[in-house]
Amino acid sequence: MDWWCLERILHGLGMKSRRWSTLLPQIMIQEAKLRLGLERGATAKEALDVIVALLEEHGQGGNYYEDGSSCHTFQSAFLIVDRNEAWILETSGKYWAAEKITEGVKCICNQLSLTTKIDAEHPELRNYVRSQGWWNGDSDFNFSEVFSLADDHLVCCSGKESLEKQGGDVSAQAMIDVLRDKDSGVCVDSESFLTTASIVSVLPQDPSFPCVHYFTGTPDPSRSIFKPFIFVDDVKLVPKVQSPSFGDDDPAKKIPRFQEKPDRRHELYKAHEWARSLLENDQDKGQKLMRIMLELEKQGLEAMEDILTRTEVLDPAEVVDLFYDCVDTELKFFK
Repeated sequence: MDWWCLERILHGLGMKSRRWSTLLPQIMIQEAKLRLGLERGATAKEALDVIVALLEEHGQGGNYYEDGSSCHTFQSAFLIVDRNEAWILETSGKYWAAEKITEGVKCICNQLSLTTKIDAEHPELRNYVRSQGWWNGDSDFNFSEVFSLADDHLVCCSGKESLEKQGGDVSAQAMIDVLRDKDSGVCVDSESFLTTASIVSVLPQDPSFPCVHYFTGTPDPSRSIFKPFIFVDDVKLVPKVQSPSFGDDDPAKKIPRFQEKPDRRHELYKAHEWARSLLENDQDKGQKLMRIMLELEKQGLEAMEDILTRTEVLDPAEVVDLFYDCVDTELKFFK
């Protein structure tokens, strides 16, 4: 059974993405490629092919915030996973390299990680870097050394450190613990930056078992609860974790764009902000609430473990309201 920490998932295919600065400019944001890869690719390799085709056609980069005056120049990395295989894809401009993962524990971070083990690459990658004088062709081609700025490729990935602390334990609980690790820098809670909603996904290699995904739906996983979700037909929608729709009045659609900043918080997000305030201002009540919520999370993990180890086939009706009920229960405790 494979366990993966992900930021985006869809059925039995999942991706995690990161971004950083390198030597080349770009145009199209990584989140767009990630979503299109999930939509158009039925396997990890198909999703990879979709992303690199978009990279070739559109480049990468753009505006990550609701600010019409800014344009960011980040490159992208993707951890692309299905039930049977995984790929790490790293990019710089339109150029890219990928490694197929067959064993062990892997992660991506804000630094390039691919070195000399490359299983797929842009057809002109090596010719391009040779023409730029970044590689002479005599030594082994090392992707991260060629494309990193200064000594960036030497910086250790904090996610890798957190995984190593688990001592080989890659259970869903262990992955949740990794996402909550503030000492390593995986989980960030500062005035300038806050870790956004987090996901842990379980993708069993046996197709008779369902993929199970644990969503927080709220920022800062150290103060959020991971709630289970399973894709089934007619799954019940959860309006309480959907951001409000502004239709044609959305500042993202108006020209010029992003002249206003609407309140996009959903109901659970607002309740979570109240709980965060309680944790900061009344430690006794806050810690009591957190203990209750963590117990609910534990019950959800145990229930999903039962589903993943039972012999009978899952009845979709059993989980069609699963995530809806979890969110509803969480909100009741916040209120």
